[in-house]
Amino acid sequence: MAARSLNKVQIIGNLTRDPELKYTGKGTPLCTFGVATNRVYTPSDATESVEETEFHNVVAWGKLAELCSQLLHKGWKAFIEGRLNTRSWQDAESGKTMYRTEIVANEMIVLGAPRGARTEEVGMTGGESEPAVEAAADQINVEPDEAVESQTKKGVTSEKVSDKEEKEMPF
Repeated sequence: MAARSLNKVQIIGNLTRDPELKYTGKGTPLCTFGVATNRVYTPSDATESVEETEFHNVVAWGKLAELCSQLLHKGWKAFIEGRLNTRSWQDAESGKTMYRTEIVANEMIVLGAPRGARTEEVGMTGGESEPAVEAAADQINVEPDEAVESQTKKGVTSEKVSDKEEKEMPF
């Protein structure tokens, strides 16, 4: 019997791009976006602090994918919990094997819009407010089915993932 192990990731960071919603050939929602996290430290041989930024690729599936595409926007701060997954493929031009490590999300909490952001800058419309978005985000962890049903698909762009791309996705 194999020894137990743990593959769990928790990050809090800012989205580096708007979420992109796609659908697999079988109609399963798939959302991808980037999150940047920062770390500040002082090297032992220096007196000044150094800030280091790490960029993460995030993938969400199913109802969580639809919620991410509706609730998150570039620049917003979010909590993401999931697992690490590395996939590989052959580059068509060079023939080299390419690798990509992603966080496959299973939880997401919206932590807020950038300071000073106006509602039209972050894609909010008619009467929505940051507390309303946070309330919807709280539903993600409690009752995801109700959260999806209560949201509307305003401005969500989608495209179909090709059968070839779906087969290359190991998750």
